[in-house]
Amino acid sequence: MLNRAALILRYKAPAVQWINEADPYNDDPGITIDSVNEDRTVYLIRDEDADTPEILRKWVKLNYKTLFENELQGWYTDESLWPKKRNLSLFYEWFEVECHSVLIDTVGTPIEDDET
Repeated sequence: MLNRAALILRYKAPAVQWINEADPYNDDPGITIDSVNEDRTVYLIRDEDADTPEILRKWVKLNYKTLFENELQGWYTDESLWPKKRNLSLFYEWFEVECHSVLIDTVGTPIEDDET
């Protein structure tokens, strides 16, 4: 077992609408909630930050800007296409936070950062 929790952001309808409408050159606004949520980024956080729903909410409140910007960056690197007002309220309108506190490493080899 790893001493981490896995946090996943599930996209809601307003986020999918933004994806489809933000790029003025997008000729195919065919991204759906199902397609966007098929393969999500998993954020590993300290396991103690997921001990209770209240503690997790506090962690998200402290870190939502980084999470939000990482998700936006994954769609459009041009920040002028991003929503101007990226507050906690909009974050929760766009994403459902899903957290899993039990992670079991079945590989048995060291976890390595491929960017170092």
